[in-house]
Amino acid sequence: MAKTRSKAAKSADAKPVLLSGGNPQIAKGYGDAPVQAYIAAMPGWKSEVGRRLDQLIMQAVPGVQKAVKWNSPFYGMEGEGWFLGIHCFAKYIKVAFFRGLSLKPVPPVESKSKDTRYFHIHENEPIDEEQFVSWVKQASQLPGERM
Repeated sequence: MAKTRSKAAKSADAKPVLLSGGNPQIAKGYGDAPVQAYIAAMPGWKSEVGRRLDQLIMQAVPGVQKAVKWNSPFYGMEGEGWFLGIHCFAKYIKVAFFRGLSLKPVPPVESKSKDTRYFHIHENEPIDEEQFVSWVKQASQLPGERM
């Protein structure tokens, strides 16, 4: 019995594995808790930026739905699908706007997917929060991805 308890305590204290590029491996889950676990596990400067992005998204879109799927946080509207995803890479955070081609102005980084556009955040680069919030609000009004 003692072994079981200590094993459980160890697994509760264990840090998530970082996959290639430093992306946290977080179990699939719906709601705020898995997204907060992902943000807490983001390495280095990325965790602080992740917290700020999450705050801005929640302020811009009250009632936003959250999940972690494929080791990435997703944000969406109930019944409408996902409009935004976040993913860690070695040197930057990638924010995916799944209907980004419809946003004004269009986010700067192209995707292989016709409609998706990306916004990359690098260390020590200021985020234009006003522009980010505008994109989030616009994206939340568009049909999302069904994943």
